[in-house]
Amino acid sequence: MFKKFSSEEVSAQNQVKASVQRKIRQSIAEEYPGLEPVLDDILPKKSPLIVAKCQNHLNLVLVNNVPLFFSIRDGPYMPTLRLLHQYPTIMKKLQVDRGAIKFVLAGANIMCPGLTSPGGLLDEEVEAETPVAIMAEGKQHALAIGFTKMSAKDIKSINKGIGVDNLHYLNDGLWKMERLD
Repeated sequence: MFKKFSSEEVSAQNQVKASVQRKIRQSIAEEYPGLEPVLDDILPKKSPLIVAKCQNHLNLVLVNNVPLFFSIRDGPYMPTLRLLHQYPTIMKKLQVDRGAIKFVLAGANIMCPGLTSPGGLLDEEVEAETPVAIMAEGKQHALAIGFTKMSAKDIKSINKGIGVDNLHYLNDGLWKMERLD
């Protein structure tokens, strides 16, 4: 998704009205209840919230020109990896084994066998079409953010094909873009 992403792909930046800002804050609070205590620090009520519209129906939520969340079409808001590294407990986690790490970092989707092999870990509560953090075996921080194609139970039982769509990973275009000026 963000493999060759750059600031040239941003077609419009709009400061949103207070009502829209409240809706965005509310949907983020509902999606990530772990963020509730620090939501005012991340998305201050007084500072302007900017939504940048990009190609491929992508929206970036910016505060002080720093991308914090993104959404595709009208899907759920997902945090950027920089924000996830600051608050690592906000998303459900799936872990890939060592063999999958280089492929995930190249932008590949996460296949079921990479999650079910001995080095991988599955959170049984993860449903289909849920934003998840992709952790790596033996590593502390998340290496990608994905959107599950099937539930954790199905990933375990089917064990074939794509389990998680890789949306944003370390060193992609969004990671390299610390600020949008």
